[in-house]
Amino acid sequence: MNIALIAHDRKKELLVNFCVAYKAIFAQHKLFATGTTGKVISQATGLTINRFLSGPLGGDQQIGALIAEDNMDLVLFFRDPLLAQPHEPDITALLRLCDVHNIPVATNIATAEVLIAGLKAGSIDFRKLKNK
Repeated sequence: MNIALIAHDRKKELLVNFCVAYKAIFAQHKLFATGTTGKVISQATGLTINRFLSGPLGGDQQIGALIAEDNMDLVLFFRDPLLAQPHEPDITALLRLCDVHNIPVATNIATAEVLIAGLKAGSIDFRKLKNK
């Protein structure tokens, strides 16, 4: 499965720790991330990550393009809801694309835990069947 990993600056450490905890699961999938997020996760875990531009420089839109083309299966986007983002329209568009294309998306660690448990249990395998 193709999994996107995105985190705002104040949530990067949380996403890195999440990826360390679930490294064995993530290692079985193809990972994508925005620039800095991908770099810090790769450094902390040794996982191979396909990196795009930084979110504010277009990385969110690059991941959004994969979603629109039905080439993304799961999105973990640890957002900082208390800090205004200059690229908020891009963030909203990415989340809207997930809804339009029925892509499971988590915007916080609580939902990410549920999605990872579902991924491990095979509950998200409908994406594999859909893409055959």
